[in-house]
Amino acid sequence: MGVKETFKGYGDYPGYPFLREAVRGYYRSFGVELKPNDVFISDGAKNDVANLLDLFAQENTVLVPDPVYPVYVDTNVMAGRKVVYIDGNAENGFTPAPDPSVDADLIYICSPNNPTGAVYTRDGLKAWVDYANERQALILFDAAYEAFIEDSDCPHSIFEVEGARTCAIEICSLSKTAGFTGTRCGYTVIPEELEREGESLNRLWLRRQSTKHNGVSYVIQRGAAAVFTPEGLAQCRENIAYYKANTRLLADVLEEKGIFYTGGKNSPYVWLRAPGGKKSWDFFDELLEKLRIVGTPGSGFGRNGEGYFRLTGFGSRESTEIAVERIRKGL
Repeated sequence: MGVKETFKGYGDYPGYPFLREAVRGYYRSFGVELKPNDVFISDGAKNDVANLLDLFAQENTVLVPDPVYPVYVDTNVMAGRKVVYIDGNAENGFTPAPDPSVDADLIYICSPNNPTGAVYTRDGLKAWVDYANERQALILFDAAYEAFIEDSDCPHSIFEVEGARTCAIEICSLSKTAGFTGTRCGYTVIPEELEREGESLNRLWLRRQSTKHNGVSYVIQRGAAAVFTPEGLAQCRENIAYYKANTRLLADVLEEKGIFYTGGKNSPYVWLRAPGGKKSWDFFDELLEKLRIVGTPGSGFGRNGEGYFRLTGFGSRESTEIAVERIRKGL
């Protein structure tokens, strides 16, 4: 960037072709063939989750699972939309199925889920795809944690499910895959054939981005492209395996203690029920004051998060092992 011959100015609004092709190749590795114009490079999943709402009318009804990543709710409340909830709970493994009595225009699904660590099977996602297609609804599918999936029956992408190309937009982040939390890069997939009311959402999103977004810097996109090389993918998988081993340690000690949890396998999170029927913040105080362990109170993720608590594998092995031993002896 400091040399005239190789300097890059404003790039293509949807992202440089070298990175979009790298993303297409990555999807091909799990059986999904994307068209070249399906892929849009972004400065992170959180931004796209919010900014995609520019394409939709204020009177649209939004369906959100509870508990849920707060951005889904807050961005729609800010925009004045009606939000309805579907319950995630222990009975349905925090992977709720569609309710035929509920109608919605926009549906948020996060799998693997933040905060619960629960992940939908292929059949579970197919039910949502069929529901959306039948009602001309649209699924906003957050795949930020797809790189943690190991079970073959749990899709990495909603586009592995038949019918998804006519009802889904997928948002993904390199923050969790490759540690891009500070450098900011992700991608969104909008199939060219996805239409609503005769309008191509792919073309509308391109128009929105070309008006309100100047793209991700060339330097960051070159770094992101390196993620999808054989060497980059191998290094990322090594890091993910490290975090998943941390998560497994946390899950194992909860099993020893007879504490209910979800996650711990296809996700970096463990979502546990606070022992003794404690409320989330009371359990937070107990862990902090008694065991010197910090986690996230579940009540911050919605009504159904009350009484639950999120632990994470995103830490060092040393600190995770210390926390596990304190839980083993102190809970």
